[in-house]
Amino acid sequence: DVQLQASGGGLVQAGGSLRVSCAGSGFTFDDYSIGWFRQAPGQEREGVSCFTSGVRTTWYADSVKGRFTISSDNAKNTVYLYMNALKPEDTAVYYCAAVPMAYYSGCRRSRYDYWGQGTQVTVSS
Repeated sequence: DVQLQASGGGLVQAGGSLRVSCAGSGFTFDDYSIGWFRQAPGQEREGVSCFTSGVRTTWYADSVKGRFTISSDNAKNTVYLYMNALKPEDTAVYYCAAVPMAYYSGCRRSRYDYWGQGTQVTVSS
């Protein structure tokens, strides 16, 4: 079974940094694209950053460009999201997701088939 386990969230002050991790099992990372999404209270889940494994390209939401970095360690079946210069509006539950398409270059929530349980990121002002 495909499983995703997100971890690394926490409480940080504005301007600080966090790294969240997504550990996958039950599938080969090279054959899947992985994305990070987030959902704030009362808002829809939105794409934050996605990684196309087949060509190792990345996509970022405009709101996080220049501050967040996604990276994949296929040897560890883990995708990381490095978050710098955090803002209170980054506060949300962060989810990782996977789609069995190595060359999917988008970050549309509806295309992702498998989801982790989410990890809370809270940025205080």
